[in-house]
Amino acid sequence: MSVWAAVGQQVDSAGVVHFAVDSVAFEMIAVEGGSFTMGTNLIDPRKPAYDAERPAHQVELQGFYIGRYEVTQALWAAVMGSNPSQWTDNDSLPVDQVSWAEAQQFVTLLGLRLGYRFRLPTEAEWEYAARGGGGSQPMATADNLYDRAWYCVNSKGRTHVVGGKEPNSLGLYDMAGNVSEWCSDWMAEYTEEPQVNPTGPRSGESRILRGGNYNSPSYNCTATDRSWYLPTVAYPYFGLRIVLESLEPEIED
Repeated sequence: MSVWAAVGQQVDSAGVVHFAVDSVAFEMIAVEGGSFTMGTNLIDPRKPAYDAERPAHQVELQGFYIGRYEVTQALWAAVMGSNPSQWTDNDSLPVDQVSWAEAQQFVTLLGLRLGYRFRLPTEAEWEYAARGGGGSQPMATADNLYDRAWYCVNSKGRTHVVGGKEPNSLGLYDMAGNVSEWCSDWMAEYTEEPQVNPTGPRSGESRILRGGNYNSPSYNCTATDRSWYLPTVAYPYFGLRIVLESLEPEIED
């Protein structure tokens, strides 16, 4: 057995894990496992797809690490060798115009490059992290959305450099806006049944995106909001955030 050509990660005193591809650094935040109420039973008539967020149900998750920022154009280009984004005036902008299939290719190549298993978050992991580790508070409210998100009111119709707004309680930036973020799950309706580490259905037609984007109204910039598209579709408001499962390097037979 041989370890893939791993680049040693560094963990700082706050538990933040630091990686780099060439000279492009990125950070992963530890999210402690626990239980939370996923979804909502509220009805918002402004939202054409509010039924997709119901019913609320209990979910239990094991711990994981999630990116402090959305994947930047610099990191994408370092791994993929190209940049598909519509706005390219700063490589600290989130990569955009990315399909789910391309996001899957990115996390696979990143893992091979660094020797650790990266992947897209499940939508349960994404919502748990957006809520600050499962708390009942939304990631942004009408009172603080302007300070936490690039959305239709303040974005001027484009993406912005990651980390430019206030983080949530876990120190995660841009969860409420900038680009919508692909999750690993196929789209499916919720049920009331409690779940443990859900990963969604085994097959489907469309993949889940979370988080709102620069073009979203405020009511789509919530922890429970769901959207979904074909996995081959790439729009300028589609990006990604990554998850690291373990600090143990991948082992190859």
